[in-house]
Amino acid sequence: MKRTTKRLLPLFGGVLAVLLMVGSAQAQSRPTEKVLRYAFPIAETGFDPAQLSDLYSRIVTSNIFDALYCYDYLAQPVKVRPNVAVGMPEISDDFRTYTVRIKPGIYFADDPAFGGKKRELTAQDFVYSYKRIFDPKSKSPTYSDLEEAKLLGMDELRREAEKPGASFNYDKEVEGIRALDRYTIQFRLQETRPRFIFFLADASVRGALAREVVEKYGDKIMEHPVGTGPFRLDQWTRSSKMTFVRNPNFREEYFVAEPAADDARGQAIYQQMKGKRLPMIDRVEISIIEEVQPRWLSFLGDDHDLLDRLPNAFAYQAIPNNRLAPNLVKKHLSMERVANPDVTMTYFNMEDPVVGGYTPDKVALRRAIALAYNTDEEIRLPRRNQAIPAQGPIQPGAYGYDPKFKTEMSDFNRARAAALLDMFGYVDRDGDGWRDLPDGKPLVLQYAATPTASDRELNEIWKKNMDAVGVKLVFKTGKWPEHLKAARAGKLMMWGLGQGADYPDGADALALAYGPAKGENNLSRFENAEFDKLYQKQLLMPDGPERLAVMQQAVKVMVAYMPYKFSTHRILTDLTQPRLLGYRRNAFVREFWKYVDIDLSKATQ
Repeated sequence: MKRTTKRLLPLFGGVLAVLLMVGSAQAQSRPTEKVLRYAFPIAETGFDPAQLSDLYSRIVTSNIFDALYCYDYLAQPVKVRPNVAVGMPEISDDFRTYTVRIKPGIYFADDPAFGGKKRELTAQDFVYSYKRIFDPKSKSPTYSDLEEAKLLGMDELRREAEKPGASFNYDKEVEGIRALDRYTIQFRLQETRPRFIFFLADASVRGALAREVVEKYGDKIMEHPVGTGPFRLDQWTRSSKMTFVRNPNFREEYFVAEPAADDARGQAIYQQMKGKRLPMIDRVEISIIEEVQPRWLSFLGDDHDLLDRLPNAFAYQAIPNNRLAPNLVKKHLSMERVANPDVTMTYFNMEDPVVGGYTPDKVALRRAIALAYNTDEEIRLPRRNQAIPAQGPIQPGAYGYDPKFKTEMSDFNRARAAALLDMFGYVDRDGDGWRDLPDGKPLVLQYAATPTASDRELNEIWKKNMDAVGVKLVFKTGKWPEHLKAARAGKLMMWGLGQGADYPDGADALALAYGPAKGENNLSRFENAEFDKLYQKQLLMPDGPERLAVMQQAVKVMVAYMPYKFSTHRILTDLTQPRLLGYRRNAFVREFWKYVDIDLSKATQ
């Protein structure tokens, strides 16, 4: 008995020592920093709000810069609320004057441009930032949005800057946008704009920058974002990885929201988060993973907290019958599924000698291509039933969208397509099996695409459908940012992409065909006097049946000329790890980083 005891004591002590060592190691390995990790499927283009149009760069800038207003994180339908503004704007009865007061004591993130001093946000910073969008040197893709708002004096200021040898005069005061005092900014509009508040609620492209930062970095400003928002850029490897850290100068702000009383999910998030100081996380790490499989595996392997937009390729595996798969339920993953206010489309360059133009034969070619394309097949195969057909550009959730509105846009009729082509002389003249142009030259469609699995699936649908009517289609493969640059310059014949609603109004989508926005939002470079007149008319009208009728007439003009083939509105599914708290997709709240939290007890290094 004694011998047994003597032998057990050292063994017990050894086990205890091992357990203590394991416990100590676990304590040391437990993360102490709250880090949100996820991936973008498309590379960023940069971080200067004035120069951006792509979604993923704008997600970043929304979390670095501040707009005057923002959208409530949990409210459904959407609701505008103050961000750096003191209360809602003072609006004149004719909706032509908006006066906003800014909260004092808001500071930019530290930067060498400030000479070691704290730099307070002022009304003049917003005046300067809005003027940058009008500066021709900025080549802002959102210029047309502000141009249509008719800010008094701003068009004249831009025209002066467009003269040979001239530069934009930032110091000239104009009536349309000016600082009344250090903390008060006023916008005066030439025409009635009942929805101008939406322009003031987008930090991604209209957030405030400091003039000294822009002047210090010049052409490198896309690489040096300095804002007053909750995060600042820490490290950046272009098209690979971005890291952002909490802005130590961020103001004292707490979680507030107004979810609907019958919104159980929203109410649960509100009860969990209300009153917490923002931001709740310390760091955000974003990887660029273009291929769907490694992005999916990174999430399944617990490397990422969020799978932003479940790739369609894994829809049947992850959400059979649109419910979370049992194996993912066992891992305590969560699913967020919404009808996204976006539209997928293929544009035709209206200045291209093959597919562009307004003569009957060119209109017939584009309409035939659209009729020959099987949208239902796209939804069923590459999109795995995670989309609905689009009848035009206006997205679900945006004012003006009507699920009962029907146009030719979604029609698939191969016989009609072939008949149109035959009627206007697009026939096979040389016997090679492919249709030719009416003048006998080869008819070859050149479609821009990216080298991703998802694009390859979509390309197969396009190729199959064009082959079926004897139209030769070839693909021009390249990176998304390069395609965007070429598209703005009018150098692509056709390109498929998507557009999310910038604000909850259908005018945003109609701008895709607005003539003055050519080369900006209007990548098709479409110009039509009747459409432009309808577009301008609906901007001035209050919401109601009359405005809806005008918007639908504008859509019909687009369908008639077919500068775009609108295909689908996507249904999006996001997946989250159990440690990510408070996440909810709101298409108009890109700055969601500050509203979520990480449960460190469930986090991994």
